[in-house]
Amino acid sequence: MWWKRGAVLLMCLLVPGAAAAATVTGTFQVQIQIQATCILVSSSNLTFATSGVLTANVDQTSTITVQCTNTTPYNVGLNAGANGGSVTTRQMKGGPTNQLINYSLSSDAARTVNWGQTIGTDTVAGTGNGSQQAYTVYGRVPPQTTPSPGTYTDTITVTVTY
Repeated sequence: MWWKRGAVLLMCLLVPGAAAAATVTGTFQVQIQIQATCILVSSSNLTFATSGVLTANVDQTSTITVQCTNTTPYNVGLNAGANGGSVTTRQMKGGPTNQLINYSLSSDAARTVNWGQTIGTDTVAGTGNGSQQAYTVYGRVPPQTTPSPGTYTDTITVTVTY
């Protein structure tokens, strides 16, 4: 019977079998460079309530949302608008004869801190955290001589400086 075992052993040696597996490894680097960046995510319209005679303050708010890279300092500024006003007395234009309505934009709920466009003076400063950061714009139409009925508008440009 030894010859049977020998024949089986000989057959195993003659039958091609699986080769022993071999491996080799290596590495590669993964990299991204993040640069200081800010984006203006959104700015909602500021729509004052329908009013009659302007004998009392008409207040409303809107929201500006900014997203900046973590630790990036920035300033959000609002220009004077499109109708020839200033950053302290903005103007909406409209009605049947392009009359004006004065209004203001502030960065505080009491509406005492003007929101303008001069960095270090009247902009809103922030530091990015990598997520979206929302800022409330506080608008006010003060008492004034009431113009003709109609729709009055202005366009404000938001600038994020970083």
